[in-house]
Amino acid sequence: MNDTVNATLPSSTEAAQTDQRAETPAAGETVGDDGAPRERRRGGGRRSRARRAQEAPAGTAHQADPPGTTPAPGPRRTHPLLEQLAGWYPHLFGAQFLPLKRGIFHDLMAAHAEAINKDALKLALSIHTRSTRYLNAVAQGLKRHDLQGQPVEDMAPEHVHHALLEVFRRRKPRDGEDLQDKLRRRIAQAYEASGLTREAYDALVRGRDERANALLDEAFAEVAERDAKAEALARAFEASGATPAQFADMYGMDARAVQRALARAHQLRGA
Repeated sequence: MNDTVNATLPSSTEAAQTDQRAETPAAGETVGDDGAPRERRRGGGRRSRARRAQEAPAGTAHQADPPGTTPAPGPRRTHPLLEQLAGWYPHLFGAQFLPLKRGIFHDLMAAHAEAINKDALKLALSIHTRSTRYLNAVAQGLKRHDLQGQPVEDMAPEHVHHALLEVFRRRKPRDGEDLQDKLRRRIAQAYEASGLTREAYDALVRGRDERANALLDEAFAEVAERDAKAEALARAFEASGATPAQFADMYGMDARAVQRALARAHQLRGA
């Protein structure tokens, strides 16, 4: 991520549902059979290397690490219980993630009480909901889903907002990509999709990081300008007596853009 975006985004989210960590146990930890992290014993690496040297076939020599270098870390792994959950519920934990309903922990314990360790499930769900892939699903504003994969409730606007901040904080820009501009537009879209007034949305999502708040204000200004144009278009459309398709053709506009503007004007008037 470029320096501008890094300076703009907060270092962590402000909602527990979107405060994320890596998808693997912390450095220096291994995962036991119960799924809980265990601290690696001091000196274990030296003892294992010594044991391998003793067990090596005659005539072979152990190649020591070059002086001043750190051995490469082993492959990252997913929590074993998450792999099991992906097998049981591929529509939730598989290749594509879906936001989970609140109380999913209790649903899983009720469905698999004999097969799941309570503490291991808490850790696995914590890793899962803090993962970037899960956060992306939240940032899209997808509904929360139950174990059957059915949408059961809307995602709270504040969770969508903080997920967006965290997703873009983690992203690295491609050549010439302006992540700050993309984030501002995504915030504007999330605000419009919420159906809330500016005051209500602001009260939910504004935090203590003034740089993130500045992006929010820019998104509000962008939406306000777009709303003013939508209202002006709606008045002109109503005065024309034409259908949306005819109106679009009269002014050389895209028919879908006209429909979106009219729908937005209707939404604003209803609010």
